[in-house]
Amino acid sequence: MTGSAGRRRASSGSPFEPIVGYSRAVRAGGIVAVSGTTGIDASGRVVEPGDAGAQAARALANIATALEAVGARMEDVVRTRVYVTDLARWREVAAAHAEAFGHVRPACSMVQVAALIDPAMLVEIEADAVVT
Repeated sequence: MTGSAGRRRASSGSPFEPIVGYSRAVRAGGIVAVSGTTGIDASGRVVEPGDAGAQAARALANIATALEAVGARMEDVVRTRVYVTDLARWREVAAAHAEAFGHVRPACSMVQVAALIDPAMLVEIEADAVVT
């Protein structure tokens, strides 16, 4: 989807996008920002309740889809921010991140948060990319 002033936007169909008023990804020139993305499927349901690693893997797949929608790739990602509800589960989430980005190795932060928008969600990931 094209936005104003040369911006390109992508929607994932998440039920939260229209409620909150945001896009899954926005590209302005060569800069791409992907909103906090969780492990939800096409119908908006949380995948693998209780499995932080599986939710992280799905979130990363959702990020890849959003990047592709605005003409970017996972290889273009320069930074990720990972929010987890239980830092004791960080290795599961890190393994999924390494699977997706081990060859790219973007800058990355991981922090614990009290809760996400849906209590079944255990991880949320943001990504920034630069397309050259």
